[in-house]
Amino acid sequence: MAKQKVAMLTAGGLAPCLSSAVGGLIERYNDVAPDIEMVAYRSGYQGVLLGDRIEITEDMREKAHLLHRYGGSPIGNSRVKLTNAGDCVKRGLVKEGENPLRVAAERLAADGITILHTIGGDDTNTTAADLAAYLGANGYDLTVVGLPKTVDNDIVPIRQSLGAWTAAEVGASFFDNVSNEQSAAPRTFVIHEVMGRHCGWLTAATARAYIQKTKGNEYVEGFMMNSAMKNIDGVYLPEMAFDLDKEAARLKDVMDQRGFVTLFVSEGAGLDTIVAEREAAGESIKRDAFGHVKIDTINVGGWFQKQVAALIGADRSMVQKSGYFARSAPANGQDLRLIQGMVDLAVESALNKVSGVTGHDEDQGGKLRTIEFPRIKGGKHFDLTAKWFGEVMDHIGQPFETA
Repeated sequence: MAKQKVAMLTAGGLAPCLSSAVGGLIERYNDVAPDIEMVAYRSGYQGVLLGDRIEITEDMREKAHLLHRYGGSPIGNSRVKLTNAGDCVKRGLVKEGENPLRVAAERLAADGITILHTIGGDDTNTTAADLAAYLGANGYDLTVVGLPKTVDNDIVPIRQSLGAWTAAEVGASFFDNVSNEQSAAPRTFVIHEVMGRHCGWLTAATARAYIQKTKGNEYVEGFMMNSAMKNIDGVYLPEMAFDLDKEAARLKDVMDQRGFVTLFVSEGAGLDTIVAEREAAGESIKRDAFGHVKIDTINVGGWFQKQVAALIGADRSMVQKSGYFARSAPANGQDLRLIQGMVDLAVESALNKVSGVTGHDEDQGGKLRTIEFPRIKGGKHFDLTAKWFGEVMDHIGQPFETA
């Protein structure tokens, strides 16, 4: 049998699982294939194209358990699409006329890589599928096994992506402090903008975690710091439709009665409307290498602030974003258990030459398996009929309908 050599990379945005997944892969190979050689490509596919890699030493292998304590990625991320040659040339990753897939494939072959683990979202793993297909068509045998990472929890057909539970819990803790801004001035309007381009799962789950975190608080009667101060008055997701005027009238009543209003808003809520408005006004909308609108240039929270603050008579308004704080956290206990199961399967699949993405397959009753690359897609919508989300909306007292 040819000697096996493992490489791994993390790519896309951060999530509270990357460091732990890298550590978990190293630990699992230590257990089942202790003689196998391991490397990591620095900054995702950029490192593959540039031949920039980290040799995983014996000391690193022995101390891999420490990676479970940290957020971020110990091997670095980037957003590189190997099928977008123009962008790769522009960034200096390949030369004019070169095919990035061929450059990456030749690098992996030259480095003797037989197993590649990609830890990322749908873009990362579909890019890995493109790479594996190219290598296979050109006579090079590479097994690629991905791990599903995204705080949005929007990968089809995977039930739960790594890091999303932690992001919701940490986002709730973030806003538990921010909510106290409601006591800083009369008629304050606070928007909590949560990550989620196409999928509202994280905003909904953060709202649920926040309600669970604060519902048992004990207060001193008579002071302003009371249960009302911790209320959520509205949740807005990309999958939801809403009438701005009706919502503003409802929220104005809340402002008049309580003196403050709190909203949880997905960064993709109303995105299509905002983009259409700006393009109609002649503005050029920036997009990334994958063709996605650069969400940080749109500022959905700012749009809600501008539209709603005047309508509800707010004297003070603010947008607070938990995204970078939440996605950079270390994995919580719930995610650590999920990571371990997916990592163990990823290593088993890799050694058995089964390519795909590990995850609980929603089309097969939630079974944990290595899902075929062609079935991996992004943009999964959040199910508004989920019982727990209905309970969140009942708690808030907000009517809603599907977009």
